[in-house]
Amino acid sequence: MTTIRFFCTRWGAAGIDWYKWAAQVRTAGYEGVETDVPVGRPELRTMLDALKAEGLQWVGQHWQTMDADFSTHKAAYREHLDDLIAAGPLYINSHTGRDWFSLEQNEELINLATELSVQSGIAIYHETHRGRFAFAAHVAADYMERLPDLRFTLDISHWVTVAEFWLEDQSATIASAIERTRHVHARVGYTQGPQIADPRSPVYEEAVAKHIHWWDRVVAAAVKSKRKELIFVPEFGPAPYMPSNPKDDSPLADQWNINCYMMDLLKKRYNQTFLNTIS
Repeated sequence: MTTIRFFCTRWGAAGIDWYKWAAQVRTAGYEGVETDVPVGRPELRTMLDALKAEGLQWVGQHWQTMDADFSTHKAAYREHLDDLIAAGPLYINSHTGRDWFSLEQNEELINLATELSVQSGIAIYHETHRGRFAFAAHVAADYMERLPDLRFTLDISHWVTVAEFWLEDQSATIASAIERTRHVHARVGYTQGPQIADPRSPVYEEAVAKHIHWWDRVVAAAVKSKRKELIFVPEFGPAPYMPSNPKDDSPLADQWNINCYMMDLLKKRYNQTFLNTIS
């Protein structure tokens, strides 16, 4: 039976003491975290010790490589992946390539990640993220056709934002992406942006329902494939992702509370009864 687990994003918590934050994460009910690795070995050791002290596992995240020159970009990409692999995460979620690199260049980076994954035994999944190779559904379709082993971190809010509609006419591409999804970022976007202000508001009922429908299908695919587990990361972000009050630039909602709300909502939804109905 597939186990659905929930990890906490480190995004928005930079600068908070690792031990304090890890204790907060565990108390909230998360089983692990998603994070990049700190620069400098002393902080990395502190991070790993703090997570171990709270019994938390972790997924590595790569997002840093932004170089415009492809050769420089590839070298930096490899360096960041090597650092993550050496630190020993469960697996890695990667922001891979650039949206304006050629298909062949982005494919070269994906193949490099595959090579490192095979060598290390640590899986690398590629996030459907704006600015990267899989920034839009119709573009990701080309890569899926060429790369049968391509696996995703699905953050479908990006595809909705790029398309400016709910992707109704790309059902085949969505279905293929769902079958390839191994990690989920549970942030709700809408047709004009990657993050609604507050998923608890009835104003955003349609957007929340659309995303839950897609996530249900990801869970169903994992269960039917008899995968051991599927990890969700509620990933509502801080400013400037978080919409703000134009009068004083204050956030319209609290990032931590929203992510905990989304975790609790999905925990209740993906209970044993739900899983039994699709097994």
